[in-house]
Amino acid sequence: MTHPSVHARTHPDKIAYQMASTGKAITYRELDELSNQGAHLFRSLGLKTGDHIALLIENRLAFMEICWAAQRSGLYYTAISRYLKQDEIDYIVKDCGAKVVITSPKCAEQIEGLIKGEAGEPLFYILDEPLPGFRSWDKEASAQPTTPIADEVAGYDMLYSSGTTGRPKGIKREHEHKPIDEPNQFLKILCADMCGMGENSIYLSPAPLYHAAPLRFNMMAIILGGTSIIMESFDAEDFLKLVEKYKVTQSQLVPTMFVRMLKLPEEVRKHYDVSSLKGAIHAAAPCPVDVKAKMIEWWGPILIEYYAGSEGNGVTVCTSQQWLEHRGSVGRAVVGKIKILDENDQELPAGEIGTVYFADAPVFSYHNDPEKTQRAYNSKGWSTLGDVGYLDHDGFLYLTDRKSYMIISGGVNIYPQETEDVLITHPRVADVAVFGVPNADMGEEVKAVVQPHDMKEAGSELEAELIAFCKERLSAIKCPRSIDFAAELPRTPTGKLVKRHLRDRYWPKTAVKI
Repeated sequence: MTHPSVHARTHPDKIAYQMASTGKAITYRELDELSNQGAHLFRSLGLKTGDHIALLIENRLAFMEICWAAQRSGLYYTAISRYLKQDEIDYIVKDCGAKVVITSPKCAEQIEGLIKGEAGEPLFYILDEPLPGFRSWDKEASAQPTTPIADEVAGYDMLYSSGTTGRPKGIKREHEHKPIDEPNQFLKILCADMCGMGENSIYLSPAPLYHAAPLRFNMMAIILGGTSIIMESFDAEDFLKLVEKYKVTQSQLVPTMFVRMLKLPEEVRKHYDVSSLKGAIHAAAPCPVDVKAKMIEWWGPILIEYYAGSEGNGVTVCTSQQWLEHRGSVGRAVVGKIKILDENDQELPAGEIGTVYFADAPVFSYHNDPEKTQRAYNSKGWSTLGDVGYLDHDGFLYLTDRKSYMIISGGVNIYPQETEDVLITHPRVADVAVFGVPNADMGEEVKAVVQPHDMKEAGSELEAELIAFCKERLSAIKCPRSIDFAAELPRTPTGKLVKRHLRDRYWPKTAVKI
């Protein structure tokens, strides 16, 4: 484990980051100099170790330059989704206590309304040509020294949960005042030891950088001395083109990306050479069994799945070889110990479904929200992300769904993920969400909203076909009573389904969800 500043001395002209569509690149020497200038600028503005900055920037080189500047100056850096609304952005900026906010012309409109000129508000910077109300990041940073600041210390990301079930929550780790090259042992295990990432790696990043996994993996690729190719946005065929063009060795993806690639015409998939891939890490949501089996058949046993949250309170990992023996599993714990608990906080035996907790694991807190922090822990000090699942007799974890999405119909617990995993395999389905809706007799019934490949096919005929398809593979109680169709489902750019946006349409405001 090392730091890009070390590689800047040993391999100064090697490309660290390169944008996929434009080819614009930055070398290790340039990354070192630019991040030093950013660190000096932060200090000149009075920012000290433990202070906060926020950035709202699309995928571009400056995103990583600023994160490395904050990392080597001991700051907390909060990357914000550019898909949030202004009030949501305002909430995060205030909640994290950002003293500096940096944006780009593409995102400036979302920030402009936050600039009031009031005492105590953050300093607002913009990349490229300055706009009214913003200070110029490029001009002020370029006037700073390219040598390191005198008091370098490691800073940390402080990211916000995606807000799929409510207001985003800031996840803050305690500042440990460690050296800038302090290793992250989990990422080392996953990236270097299990996925083979190193100085010869070509890492392809297909997701928005503001999300925890893409940001951290992009930093780890450079810590290990490799080169990262950053896609401005994900496109299934473009991903395959880039793997062939750059002879990509590793990537980090989410299951929806697998689904989109598998639904490309077979001749398109076979056209591109993906044999250079040595490791494909995936997470964010459990991968449907059929989807993962097809990916392993296509790419070989190079998929590595992990289960973790931005909270960092525990991790499971599953190699392709392990998964083939434990299909559907997200692996065994490598950080913390998995405990499955019932509603009375009692530990359940193998095979029984309950809430997933991590014991003997790193402690986390939700910034400025002690109540949410308290709800994440039980009396033993074990923590949960709110997921439901079970362990098999070999200690492999299987996730069934989020606890908040469980459907209770006639007293029977139904986990929508199982139904979603079946429906997504239908050739006419592009995306699907399953959740509970009110039923006068049963309390709740199963509802599906489907995004068809062709919206012209939406209607009663396709609805009947999909319900029959589901009943051939699952018990009737798990199958939707009815299906609605939508041109697009509400997913975050990182692939997470914001199911509450759909479900809430079907629940009267006066109704009580079971």
